[in-house]
Amino acid sequence: MPVRVVDASALGALVFGEPKANDIAKVLEDATTIAPALLWFELASICLRKIRVHPAQETEILRALSLARHLNIEIVEVEHSEVVELAKEMNITTYDASYVWVALQVRGELITLDQKMHKAATRRLPPSS
Repeated sequence: MPVRVVDASALGALVFGEPKANDIAKVLEDATTIAPALLWFELASICLRKIRVHPAQETEILRALSLARHLNIEIVEVEHSEVVELAKEMNITTYDASYVWVALQVRGELITLDQKMHKAATRRLPPSS
């Protein structure tokens, strides 16, 4: 079973029914899905932004966030000093570097909609199969 590291941009698209939701669902189907603990903080932040833009949909948005917690995503801790070094090397945030770090550790494919992170990660991660 392939190992996929999902970031908040990709999971947010799936959870909140954004245009790329079906693509993300297909990629994560039948895969072991892993993420750093940061994922849930970032997903909560996406949730709050959506509520501020669409206050009439607050109940539905919160329900989607709640349902996301039932997804089978293995949460792993990162080595923060290594994440800082990776962020410096790749010229990305430590948040983004956390996902890349996990992908490097588990030799998994990084699933993201963040083009800057994806571009930076492709220089370090092996090509996806």
